[in-house]
Amino acid sequence: MSRAPLLPPTRPEYCVVACAEAWRDNGEILAAAMAPVSSFGARLAKRSFSPDLLLTDGEAMLVGLDGEVEGWLPYRRHLTMVTGGKRHVMMGASQIDRHGNQNISCIGDWSRPARQLLGVRGAPVNTLNNPVSYWIPKHSPRVFVERVDMVSGVGYDRAAAAGADRFHRIPRVVSDLGVFDFETPDRSMRLASLHPGVTVDQVRQATGFELVIGDDVPYTREPTAEELRLIREVIDPDGLRDREVRA
Repeated sequence: MSRAPLLPPTRPEYCVVACAEAWRDNGEILAAAMAPVSSFGARLAKRSFSPDLLLTDGEAMLVGLDGEVEGWLPYRRHLTMVTGGKRHVMMGASQIDRHGNQNISCIGDWSRPARQLLGVRGAPVNTLNNPVSYWIPKHSPRVFVERVDMVSGVGYDRAAAAGADRFHRIPRVVSDLGVFDFETPDRSMRLASLHPGVTVDQVRQATGFELVIGDDVPYTREPTAEELRLIREVIDPDGLRDREVRA
């Protein structure tokens, strides 16, 4: 019996693939993701083009492709992996600026913040000791800001100024509008690709600082038929991706 033709990929599915690409060719490291779409991306990467990736349940276990427990990962071992550069985490960001400084701590002045968030947590250690990418499901000028209210994750400019840039690297930022990197002379954020259906003007209007934008920005690569099958039937059959990103 022939399989019915696949429906075209949706915006959330492009986001899953864009997140997965962050772990391409990473080898045997821990892929730590903090949200549904980025977690689906890590699992897609392991199933497709980065089979050596290690996955975590986000708490205390290493898990396999189907979530089965493969080993214990206590906090002390997790920290050892971080300081040894054996982890590539994809964090979120309440604010992020042109050089990749990230804020998840508070909004407003530190002495009297308007809103308390998660706190700095492990962001400084993450960003200075192993690759850190970001997944931001709602791209807006309130998130992509000229200057973060507090630095939690360290960006390229501050890492260089502190002489702490030996292991610092931000491979990519993925949002619901496109993919961004820092492949510029001054390590400022560049629009690397647009998700289909998004325009450069939309990205500009949703960003609170001036992005580096080339003359011919490509589109984010389309999921393969097998990747679409994996996303829809194996990795996220309940469609949780559509709750995080508007289709």
